[in-house]
Amino acid sequence: MNILSSVAPSKGLGRQIVSSVAILVLAIMMMVLLGSYAFYATLWMFYPAGLSSPDSWLPSPAEWGWIVATTLTGLAVAVWVAIRLSRRILAPLNSVATSLRQVAQGDLAARAATDDHSLGEATQLVNDFNTMAERLERVEQERIFWNAAIAHELRTPVTILRGRLQGLTEGIFHPDPALFASLLIQVEGLGRLIEDLRVVGLAESGHLQMQMQETDLRQEVMTVVKACESALLEKGFELSLALETRQAVCDPVRIRQALLALLENALRHATPGTLAIKTSSADGMHCLSVEDSGPGIDLTDAQTIFDAFQRGPLAPGAQQKGSGLGLAIVRAIAGAHHGTAGYTPSPMGGACFWLRWPA
Repeated sequence: MNILSSVAPSKGLGRQIVSSVAILVLAIMMMVLLGSYAFYATLWMFYPAGLSSPDSWLPSPAEWGWIVATTLTGLAVAVWVAIRLSRRILAPLNSVATSLRQVAQGDLAARAATDDHSLGEATQLVNDFNTMAERLERVEQERIFWNAAIAHELRTPVTILRGRLQGLTEGIFHPDPALFASLLIQVEGLGRLIEDLRVVGLAESGHLQMQMQETDLRQEVMTVVKACESALLEKGFELSLALETRQAVCDPVRIRQALLALLENALRHATPGTLAIKTSSADGMHCLSVEDSGPGIDLTDAQTIFDAFQRGPLAPGAQQKGSGLGLAIVRAIAGAHHGTAGYTPSPMGGACFWLRWPA
């Protein structure tokens, strides 16, 4: 809830109060004025003796009765309107105040309530507070999830490293190049996980910086393809390249990182078959996509597949690997290029992941 949205309802609420009081005063004045005309006309017609003498400045008993009755009626009307108006204003404000105390005490599930009789501005205040509380609760839930997910991802490599190092210390394992190579793989995995977490964190905070420059996009794609080609061919994939776009303004390092994440995602989740890598430009947008031939993704999974630590279905016989940050990295890099990342079903029967950014 920003400052402008909170100032506007306060001004509107002030106008509501002023207009209500003005209408109340006008109604009482009209009641007194018109009632006086009716009272004196009735008294003149049916009871002239009840009128005060022209030479006397004191009202007659009948006139005193009218003055008292008019005063009490006006006071009753004013009190009734004030009670109704205060309920319409104070009820939602008291609800917000109570909920604020609950939120301050750590109960992020607290919500303010309103009713159909509350002023529109007071209702808007309640809605803004509830929106803020929902966001706070969602942020807290995401923080808890992130802490648990990071701890889970760090636990396996750290456990392996500790076990191997402890075995070396106690003489259970003998130093040899194969053991050191396995330790190095775990360390590299930790480094990759830390870098992925850093990129996602910077992107979510809006501080992921891009080094934009004129880039030979085809050459950058070929660099990544050559690095992954052996692993893809060994897994049974057949590469199909359609690199229409050559020159593009982008961060070449980040684009290579995004393409690498898409290829690794295909290695883990796609069944062996044709793997199409495409670049194109249309409607002022560059597009880079990776398309496989199966098994695809359910629509329910497609809604969350780009969230951190979310994993899609595995290919048959595959084991769960990776941190679940690959597609989150792709979305972060696309967003840092002022673009988008997404998923569409592939005409080949699988999944098509793409990222687009302005040309």
